[in-house]
Amino acid sequence: MATNEEVLLKVDHLSKSFENVHAVDGLSLEIKRGKIFGLLGPNGAGKTTTVKMLLGLLEPDEGEISILGLHPERDEIELKNRIGYVSEEPLIYKSLTPKELFNFIASIRKLDGEKVTQKLAEYLEGLSAIEYYERLISTLSRGNKQKIQIIAALMHDPALLIMDEPLSGLDAKSVKVVKEILELHTQRGGSVLFSTHIMEIAEDLCDEIAIINKGQVVAQGTVAELRQRANMLDEKMDLEDIFLKLTDQDESINHIVEKLRATIY
Repeated sequence: MATNEEVLLKVDHLSKSFENVHAVDGLSLEIKRGKIFGLLGPNGAGKTTTVKMLLGLLEPDEGEISILGLHPERDEIELKNRIGYVSEEPLIYKSLTPKELFNFIASIRKLDGEKVTQKLAEYLEGLSAIEYYERLISTLSRGNKQKIQIIAALMHDPALLIMDEPLSGLDAKSVKVVKEILELHTQRGGSVLFSTHIMEIAEDLCDEIAIINKGQVVAQGTVAELRQRANMLDEKMDLEDIFLKLTDQDESINHIVEKLRATIY
């Protein structure tokens, strides 16, 4: 277990139900300073519900959340000043241009103009978004909207960056650039909660991973530790194999594949 000084986010026995469905059921995890923490799970596992509770958008039925020593509901304004959020679907003002959006964010966050200008120049160039700087966001492609959302979330150097399927719609070059940006973010002492379905990205990027299924953490640790948990000592077995085994989907997949081979081929 990490010391309190090392932990930026701590979730303790978090639960949330919708009617008779336990979306999150006694979930506990910790994210340490300077780490990228992956949150993996099949559809309906509780990832997005967990993220919404961390952001204060949903109130948990039970459990405690501490982010930078703050509570999402009691310390809403202060917490929003210290975290960044990237959603799967871009949540940005589409009636503005990226330039207008960034100026607005810099104004309400009271950011240093010179530093923001330099930072934006680097992000826009790295993500090949300069040509869209003064176009209405509503006219941009989904991938380019996502680039703008990622830049907006990084402008104030958040201590914790919460990302829910952040690479959706991005081209290969942009994915590579975002990965490098996240690495630099953690080197400066920031942390990232990275929820994704893309196993290759999680395996390559995350320092630690929690696999959740039916609202519960079924395994947590590095890829090597997860491999041991799944009794998969063969290093050729990748995170996808480990994930399917730990979420009890491997036998179902094998059955489907065998049936397809028998009937189609």
